[in-house]
Amino acid sequence: MTRKGAGVRLDSGLAAAFARVAIANIKRPLPHKFDHLLVAGADTRPLDHVSLHPAFFGSYDWHSAVHMHWLLVRVLRLQPLAAAEAGAANLLDDQLTAENLAVELAYCAGPAGKTFERPYGWAWLLALRAELERLRGTNPGASGWAEAVDPLALHLAERLGAFLRVAPYPIRVGVHANTAFACLLAGDYARACGDAVLAAAISQAASRWYAGDRNAPVMYEPSQTDFLSPILCEAAVMADILPSPRFAEWWGEFLPAGLGSLAEPPVVSDRSDPQVAHLDGLSLSRAWCLERIAAALPGGHPQRAVLMAAAAANLEAGLPHTVGGDYVGEHWLASFAALALGDLFAPVDRWREV
Repeated sequence: MTRKGAGVRLDSGLAAAFARVAIANIKRPLPHKFDHLLVAGADTRPLDHVSLHPAFFGSYDWHSAVHMHWLLVRVLRLQPLAAAEAGAANLLDDQLTAENLAVELAYCAGPAGKTFERPYGWAWLLALRAELERLRGTNPGASGWAEAVDPLALHLAERLGAFLRVAPYPIRVGVHANTAFACLLAGDYARACGDAVLAAAISQAASRWYAGDRNAPVMYEPSQTDFLSPILCEAAVMADILPSPRFAEWWGEFLPAGLGSLAEPPVVSDRSDPQVAHLDGLSLSRAWCLERIAAALPGGHPQRAVLMAAAAANLEAGLPHTVGGDYVGEHWLASFAALALGDLFAPVDRWREV
């Protein structure tokens, strides 16, 4: 890992470690947290998660398997040699097939899939499809993988848009159900893949939910099991949908006293506890949101430097725990580190584009 200014940039060695941990997790079926709704008369198949989810059976749970695939694709785009040495393309060939994704689509569209992984897993699947779209320009295999994922991505994009259009309230929690985080990932998909309908649904929902928010209660964060900051995820969504001057006005009213404790990395007391270990992810997701917020403020805004310093502090707190630790963290944390780092671990010396 190398440093430049206030930021962190990954070298090819750590990128290779990310690829290896993604592959190990994708291929590891157990332990597994099985989430399945039993519906009378709807399905007589054995409850075998590998059969029900032939593409996304590993990494402890479905959504983690999806974002480990996303991580592998991102490393393949930004550090292709490191990913190739780890065998990334062969694994993606095995996992992201039309046959496997057809089974995944049938599950999500069936009786057991009505609210399965809504909205977190849906948003990560859309993020995977967006990353495949970015990879198309440099990797000939990406088009085949993208085409295999497309039917499920289109289905989930339509369902997410429908959910956003009718939801009168946001979900303001620091875990999977958070609607702002889902809107961030889905918004990136909408831009990368040209889904104007979903982009409009995100913008309209975020405006309806968050535009009038003032004086966010910073002292209420974090909770013991948070891996997301409800306050910062919300602000990052508003940074996406508002022009820079308007966002600066909203931001000033939303956090008039500044970041407060949101700038300080959380204390993680037990990294072998799967819930407490969420707090390492909170450091990483905070860093991602803080950078997005800083980039959306007008040039010369006095809080940009404060936000970037807080992003760096949170990133440096979470990054050492992404690889090589207990499986309760290692099955997902590296993907959050890659979110926070953006394109910083590209082989060229450049900063992430927002």
